[in-house]
Amino acid sequence: MKFVRVEQMKTIDELEEEIENLEGLIQKAKKENAELKDEVDSLWSMMDEITKSDIENFSHILEELRADVITKVLMVTKKVADC
Repeated sequence: MKFVRVEQMKTIDELEEEIENLEGLIQKAKKENAELKDEVDSLWSMMDEITKSDIENFSHILEELRADVITKVLMVTKKVADC
């Protein structure tokens, strides 16, 4: 037989109040979780846009570099041919 101190015993009203408080905390946590999921989705969307933009920007730079290299090669070829 297990003995419980009288001070440790809670009334049904106290237990019901505790349950309501815990249910409220659970609902609040679920709401915050949903908000955080939305925020994460938004951040991933922004990252995708940035990545796409970076690819376009760097492709443009690479095309310019390619054109510069071809121009320099042609200039060297013309000088050698003139000699």
